[in-house]
Amino acid sequence: MSHASAVDQAPLLVRPSHDGDVGAMLDIYRLHIMRGVEPAFAHDPEALQPDDIKRRRRNMRKHRLPHLVADRGGAVVGYAYAVQFRKRPAYRYTVKHSIYVHPDHLHAGIGRALLPALIDACAAAGFRQMIGYIDAANAPSIGLHVACGFRQVGYLPSVAYKFGQWTDMIMMQRSLGAGGTIAPDVWPAVVPDGDIR
Repeated sequence: MSHASAVDQAPLLVRPSHDGDVGAMLDIYRLHIMRGVEPAFAHDPEALQPDDIKRRRRNMRKHRLPHLVADRGGAVVGYAYAVQFRKRPAYRYTVKHSIYVHPDHLHAGIGRALLPALIDACAAAGFRQMIGYIDAANAPSIGLHVACGFRQVGYLPSVAYKFGQWTDMIMMQRSLGAGGTIAPDVWPAVVPDGDIR
């Protein structure tokens, strides 16, 4: 049995990332750049470095933003994280997210495990909306997001240039927790008999 197939048979664990995962996450990211953009960008001197990921993780923790990995048999096969949607204070309850799955482990349930865990972690941290940008041609990712409660809220034509052609992006969104139904940090009022309205 090959290493890849042995890993595929192991149970999948979604957990918070740690510094020991940085090398594997960087490898996954670089594979996505090579396969998802263009090979020329894989060796860009300005490309993401291990210290960049460590710095991002520290900053995310400071802002209660989750950074998760999918661990199968001790190997990191995917990761997901959320960042602030916009930096201005008015947007502090909204996050945008990214999910990266190792190309050798696509269609193996990694995204189906990571996305709900990320949604739950963001809701538990008090965020109210989650936004994702997805390549309009990526039907599996769009289907995953629909299955996890996202809906399309925007269409951005010709915003990415990959492999010599323009591609479109879909903007998808879902509410977290109470969403936009009540103000943040406001608890429902308690009526005199102790029942919550």
